[in-house]
Amino acid sequence: MASEAHGAEEGGLTFHPMDQFQLESFFGDGPIGMFTITNATVWMALAIVCVVAMMVFGSSRRAIVPSRAQSVAELAYGFIYKMVEDVAGKDAVKFFPYIMTLFMFIVFANFLGLIPMSFTTTSHFAVTVVLALLVFVTVTVVGFVKNGASFLALFWVSSAPLALRPVLAVIEIISYFVRPVSHSIRLAGNVMAGHAVIKVFAAFAAALVVNEIPTAVGAIVTPLSILGITALYALEVLVAFIQAYVFAILTCVYLRDALHPSH
Repeated sequence: MASEAHGAEEGGLTFHPMDQFQLESFFGDGPIGMFTITNATVWMALAIVCVVAMMVFGSSRRAIVPSRAQSVAELAYGFIYKMVEDVAGKDAVKFFPYIMTLFMFIVFANFLGLIPMSFTTTSHFAVTVVLALLVFVTVTVVGFVKNGASFLALFWVSSAPLALRPVLAVIEIISYFVRPVSHSIRLAGNVMAGHAVIKVFAAFAAALVVNEIPTAVGAIVTPLSILGITALYALEVLVAFIQAYVFAILTCVYLRDALHPSH
């Protein structure tokens, strides 16, 4: 997360909180093509490396007295396993590795994005849309494979009055196809908004050293901005975990609908 403040330029204090989300070539300043290694590519790869390091190498010894890495890995494993079982049902446990992978990638990508000068990959819709579409396609395929045409019962509200059922069916179909949109926007929007607000506060934190800002005003604004950055950063640590959890639990909810469309 690039949360540094832009310095004073001609005409006063200027800052661009959305610059931190720009894609850049990791090697040089050339144009970005399909196979260009960008800052997003590197930080996504680092997120995968962190997941493998913790879940594979961190727990490889399986000691009776676990190390810190093994304890965290076992805690994450048990947490997601119980969530899948409780939300989607025992017959959804076979999809646990997929949901666990989604959760761990998102949570590590979010946490890595909190490192100063890093890049938050989950702030880009190109990343979150792909994750959401994979969930949408997987759930839809599972629904039809397991239930056949009976999967369409998900859109037919049999408990409603007969006259309202066609209207409700249209609403349910629209709601179903909007799922990947809301699924992806929720994650990217929350991550992007938090990082942008932190950068705004970081810019105001430099008010005391900007010549165009009166010293008296800067002496008040700067400490308040630093306190705001601290509070927002703590909140973003919480949001980084919550957004990964929300993405995973919604995947479980959608999977439950695919496995049990009549419920």
